[in-house]
Amino acid sequence: MRAMISLLLLSLLGAVMPALAQDAPASDHPILGIWRLEVPDTNCSETYRFRADGTTLVTSAAEISESVYTIPNEPDSEGFYRLTDRITKDNGKPDCSGNVMKPGANVTHFVRFHPSGKLFLLCAEASIEACIGPFTRVRGEEI
Repeated sequence: MRAMISLLLLSLLGAVMPALAQDAPASDHPILGIWRLEVPDTNCSETYRFRADGTTLVTSAAEISESVYTIPNEPDSEGFYRLTDRITKDNGKPDCSGNVMKPGANVTHFVRFHPSGKLFLLCAEASIEACIGPFTRVRGEEI
């Protein structure tokens, strides 16, 4: 019985893994790595770890959350990448804004990178008029 359950779990994992890999960004995607936002007018920062497997780890004040994300490998004609994100885990504590994220929440943002690759803006729509940032690339920390 145990062997049958193990085989079933392995076959289910095999069915899911290609889908995850298919949604993962290219290995040289500019989003990959660790990014930090110093929240204006506060003593708070947010750190986003965009992993190569299409998952993130975010820390913001007392909040720790994980999500899965998709992002195209190339920007649109205006230079924006459409970033979709679904929260998979959250510790239920407030972020820098005092909000508590709920697992299952879906969010779409638009990312615009600085030509240096060291900064990006996170926008509510594909316009620099509706953005927060800049997020700054953090070097020297593990992903």
